[in-house]
Amino acid sequence: MESSSTRFTIFLAVVVSLGGFLFGFDAGIISGVMNFASPFFELTDSQDGSIVAAPTMAAMFAMLVAGRLSDRIGRRVVLKAVAFLYALSAIWSAYAGSYEALYVARLVGGLAFGAALIIAPTFIAEISSAAKRGSLVSIQQLNIVLGFFAAFLCNAYLNHLNNDPASSLTDETVWRWMLGVEFVPAILYFVLLFFVPRSPRWLYLQGMKEEGEQVLVKLHGSAVARQEAEDIQKSILENKNTEKPKIKDLFAPALKYILWVGIAIGILQQVTGINAVYFYATSIFKQTGIGTDAAFASGVWLSLTTVVFTIIAIFLIDRVGRRPLLLMGIGGIAASMLLCAFSFNQATYTLTENDAKALTEEIDATALTPYYGQTFTNDLDFKNTMKAAIGEQVYKKYEGDILEKATKINAVLVMIGILAFIACFAFSLGPVMWVMLSELYPNQYRGLAIGFVGFINGFASWLISRIFPWELATLGNATTFLIYGLIAAVGFFLFLKILPETKGKTLEAIEAEYTR
Repeated sequence: MESSSTRFTIFLAVVVSLGGFLFGFDAGIISGVMNFASPFFELTDSQDGSIVAAPTMAAMFAMLVAGRLSDRIGRRVVLKAVAFLYALSAIWSAYAGSYEALYVARLVGGLAFGAALIIAPTFIAEISSAAKRGSLVSIQQLNIVLGFFAAFLCNAYLNHLNNDPASSLTDETVWRWMLGVEFVPAILYFVLLFFVPRSPRWLYLQGMKEEGEQVLVKLHGSAVARQEAEDIQKSILENKNTEKPKIKDLFAPALKYILWVGIAIGILQQVTGINAVYFYATSIFKQTGIGTDAAFASGVWLSLTTVVFTIIAIFLIDRVGRRPLLLMGIGGIAASMLLCAFSFNQATYTLTENDAKALTEEIDATALTPYYGQTFTNDLDFKNTMKAAIGEQVYKKYEGDILEKATKINAVLVMIGILAFIACFAFSLGPVMWVMLSELYPNQYRGLAIGFVGFINGFASWLISRIFPWELATLGNATTFLIYGLIAAVGFFLFLKILPETKGKTLEAIEAEYTR
C-alpha cells in the first residue's frame, strides 16, 4: 500500500508541476527566438526587453490573484485554465504578425506562468508528507529546468536546420517554429490534469471531509492519513472564527517574521540575475566571441548543468536542510558573478581588415575601414562604434559573427562562471524558495501569502529581464555582472542572520513554531 501510494504522490507532483516545464521551455526558447524575431520586426533594445519580459509582467499579477482564486474554486480548476492559456499563447505567438501581437500573446502566456508557479508548490505541499515534502515540491523546479533543457535543445536543432540549405526554414520562419512547439506539451498537460484529485487540505477547508479523507488514504495509506486528518482538522478548528484573510492581515505581528523571510527569498531569487542569464543566454555567450552557432550549443550545456544540480538538490533538501543549501548556493552565486565580471573586464576588441572581409555581404565592410586594427578595451565603445558604422539593426543581426572575429577574451573563464552560477542557483534559490514558501504559511493564509510573495518575485523578475538589454548596452558586460555579484554577497549575509530551517516538520508544526 505504501509503495503504491508513494508512486501516486510522485505522479501527482510530476503532473501538477508540468506547468513549470512549460515556464522553463518558454523562458529558454525566447533566448533563441529573439536572435531572429528582433531583426525581423526591427526591434529596439527597449522592445527586445519588452518582448522577453512580457510574460513576467503578466505573471506577477497572476501570482497576486492565483493563490486566492485557488482557495475559492480549487487548485485543480486553476491549473486546467493554466494549461489552456499556455496552449493559446503558443499558437498566438507563432502566428504573430507584428511586435504588438507577439507582445500580447506573451502576456497571455505570462498569466499561465504566474498561476502555475504559485499553485503547483501549494498543491504539492498539501499532498506531501513532512519527510518527503521538500523533494516533492522541488520536482516543480526540476520540471522548470527540464523545460529549459528541452528549449535549448530545440533552439540548437532548429538553428541547425535553419543553416541547412536543404531545409525549408529561414530566418523569417524559424522563430515561429520555436514558439509554436510549446503547444504540444501544453495540450499534454491539460489532459493529464484530469487524472489529478483535488487537494485534501482544500477539501477539508471546504467542509468536504469524506472526499478529503479518501484522497489522504490514497496518498499516504490509512495509518498516516488518520494522523494527517487529525492535524488538519485541529488547525481548521483553531482558526474557524478567523475571517477570510486579506493582504493587510499578512502584516500582523504573528506573521511578520515569516512574511519578511518569504519576501527576502522572493526578491533575492531574481535580483541575482537568473532570468537575465536564462532569457538572454544566447546573447551572453555571443558576447564572449564564440559565434552564434556555438552560443546556441552552449545553451544546451547551461540547461544540462541546471538539470543535474536540481536533481542533486532534490536528493539533498530533505537530508541536509533548506538553510545550508541556500547559504552555500548564494555564496557560490556571488563568486560566480564576480568571476564573470572580472573576465569581461579583461576583454579587448580588435577588428582587422581580413576579419571584416570575411563577414556577410550585408555588412558594408568599407564603412568599417577607419576602425581596422583599432583595439577597444571595453565592449561598450566597440559595440557603439560598430552600430554607428553599419547601422543598429544590421549590427544586432550579425552581432555574434562580429564579436567572434573581434573579441579577445578568456571565454572558458566566462563559461565556468556562468555554469557555476547556474549550478549554485539550481541547488539553492531555484528549488528551495518554492519549498519554503509552500511551508512557511498557515493553511488559511497559504494561498494569499504565496500569491503576495509571488507578485513581488514576479515584479523583480520582470524588472531584471526588462532592463538587462539596457544594462548591457549602457553599463557594459563587466559592470552588469559585478552588480549581480555584489547583490548576491549582500544576500548571503542577510540570510545568514534571518533564515529559519523547516526540514522534517509538518505544516501544522511549522505554523505553531513560527507564527506567534
